[in-house]
Amino acid sequence: MFNWLDLESVEWLVLRAGALGLWVVDMSTVTYAQQGNCGDPFKGVVRLRFSTAFWQKTNFCKHSVSYDEILSGGPSPDGIPPIDRPRFESIPAAESWLSAQSPVIALEISGDVRAYPLAILIWHEIVNDIVGSVPVAVTFCPLCNCSIVFDRRVDGQTLRFGVSGNLRKSDLIMWDEQTQSWWQQITGEAIVGELTGTYLTPVSSQVVSFEAFKAAFPNGSVLSRDTGHERSYGRNPYPSYDANPHPFLFEDQIDPRLPAMEHILAGIVDGVAVAYPFSLLARKKAVNDTVGSSPVVAFWQDGAVSALDRSDIDSSRRVGMAALYKRTVNGRTLTFECSKDSTLRDLETGSTWNIFGCALEGTLAGTQLVRAFANPHFWFAWAAFQPQTRVYGQ
Repeated sequence: MFNWLDLESVEWLVLRAGALGLWVVDMSTVTYAQQGNCGDPFKGVVRLRFSTAFWQKTNFCKHSVSYDEILSGGPSPDGIPPIDRPRFESIPAAESWLSAQSPVIALEISGDVRAYPLAILIWHEIVNDIVGSVPVAVTFCPLCNCSIVFDRRVDGQTLRFGVSGNLRKSDLIMWDEQTQSWWQQITGEAIVGELTGTYLTPVSSQVVSFEAFKAAFPNGSVLSRDTGHERSYGRNPYPSYDANPHPFLFEDQIDPRLPAMEHILAGIVDGVAVAYPFSLLARKKAVNDTVGSSPVVAFWQDGAVSALDRSDIDSSRRVGMAALYKRTVNGRTLTFECSKDSTLRDLETGSTWNIFGCALEGTLAGTQLVRAFANPHFWFAWAAFQPQTRVYGQ
């Protein structure tokens, strides 16, 4: 059934999948913290596919999704441990173990620039950090190839996030330590518990190659492998996953407009969900589009590998990197193209730009495009949560 696993990854996936038993819990043995006066919060649920024993503070009376949609991925809460005390190193130090093509999450807040290698995130999924005085959760769901950064502050309280061990539509469900509410990673929404209906504020970030990061931010810092945990950083515990047509523990129908594991750049602009397939972006490299009332441009650049291909991440296939920007500068809408030498430039001024949306040379040198909220995903996952998505090119 799981012919895409190699022996080195079996132990990790057994943990991830609960010995492939999905931890089915009989209703007669379920214990739960009953907050509020709703009676049995699981009434009508034939069987629970997650354990409730740990969640003594979770208000199961409040939830915005059906409990039938949630299942255990295997680990207990924080069995996949988040990084709560991240340490960082210089770019020269990181060069001793990262390659030019290593994918990293690039984050900049108030001049504080940091890179979070997926080689580390693939084993931890969440980093609780403070960047530019902003408490953030840097998150990566390997099953969905989804990298999103969130502000951890809710109603004046800074939350600490962990990995619940549960999944919905194959996507990571996070939990906060303060209220034990459950949060859908791909949407940032609390779906179970006291904070149900609350949304985390996303923070602009992008996945790029280590080479692109250090070229743009030579003084930036990089998350260190000194995490306090023993893991095979640089190894992918899901070998060949992004070539498998059957997403792990995904039960919904797959939207047929694209292959399930198509790498896409997807986001919501002016209330419109939009997706740009990497396969198309790799041909065009600059796509001028209008979403809602916003003129935008999607940039693509070669150089980054998939974190979910081969066992050794750095030897995996190259999928490139992409970002979405508003293309209006000082009231003027720009039109972008990519020259034969892969230089991004706007037709109006001839200025050249990089993957970070910064003008490097020309009349607009030093100008920074406003980034639109869009991140890389696998198509199946994004479409499951945003079925009305407009796919560029279709």
